[in-house]
Amino acid sequence: MAEFLTVALVCASALAAPDCSRETALDVAVAPAPSPVACLMQGETLAAQTGLVRGRETYLKVACERRRTAALRPATGEP
Repeated sequence: MAEFLTVALVCASALAAPDCSRETALDVAVAPAPSPVACLMQGETLAAQTGLVRGRETYLKVACERRRTAALRPATGEP
């Protein structure tokens, strides 16, 4: 499993880059990445393939996140 996630955020050009996040983005695309370098390299490609960026009214911000995994608890038979 890839350790990182490429997160391509498409935000309105009126929104400052530091304020562009998953919560404020107009569109979000996420894909697995094996390394931070691969993550950054595939961000623009991901956005281009999905056709998310729309002219001057939006911009692309690429973020790389470490994938979180849930800890598995052993089944105890209790609800």
